Amino acid sequence: EQQAAKKEQEKAAEDQRSQILKAILTPQARERLSNIAMVKKDKARKIEDMLIMNAQRGAFGGQVDETQLIQMLETINEQTQHQTKVTIQRRRIDDDDDW
Repeated sequence: EQQAAKKEQEKAAEDQRSQILKAILTPQARERLSNIAMVKKDKARKIEDMLIMNAQRGAFGGQVDETQLIQMLETINEQTQHQTKVTIQRRRIDDDDDW
């Protein structure tokens, strides 16, 4: 019974989330976000969270279009970009009689 109530709450939260996103995004921006969600669910979730937070603060003067969404994506990519570092550790032998 608790699990059913919890699932119901999660479903209601997701519905509310999708309604907010539908209200603040243009159809093109929503389509781009859904394409991102197909490939990288975690990144799309971060973007959605950012959009909802900004909308609640009143940062947007209307709907977010595709170019604004792309700018947000670029800033997120810059923040999360990391370099791959490869270090090679050679085995050291304690045998010094090669010298």
